[in-house]
Amino acid sequence: MSRQLQITFDARDPRALSLFWRDTLGYVLPGPPGVELAPGADPLAAWDDFLAGIGVPEEQRNSRSAVEDPEGHGPRLFFQQVPEGKVVKNRVHLDVRAAPGLHGDERMEALEAECARLVRLGATRLRRVEPAPPMESGFLVMADPEGNEFCLD
Repeated sequence: MSRQLQITFDARDPRALSLFWRDTLGYVLPGPPGVELAPGADPLAAWDDFLAGIGVPEEQRNSRSAVEDPEGHGPRLFFQQVPEGKVVKNRVHLDVRAAPGLHGDERMEALEAECARLVRLGATRLRRVEPAPPMESGFLVMADPEGNEFCLD
């Protein structure tokens, strides 16, 4: 039997990091349990109301967040607040498949365009790995706003 996968991030600011990954992947913020969000409703406001309603103190309302693939295919990303910052390189990272099926200059141009968009969202570009056929098609190494490395592939 297969299992579902959730990827968990330790974060200083779960809400902000979840918004970055939502916008990076085209994911959505799910509403609170039992709450049907109207089209265009702000899920963050719904969560604030929900958490206030169950007695969660305001200073604890940014202790976790999550985003989900609206089509239900990709893994759920969960963000949990931790007191310490990131200090070493990730042992696991995400590859954001931004140029599937593209090769050579066309691939690298698509990756550069996506890189520019993600930098505007708060990512940092770390380095570019050039194509070296037959084993390497080229990719960009980046970091999210809290320093977690990921690749544009």
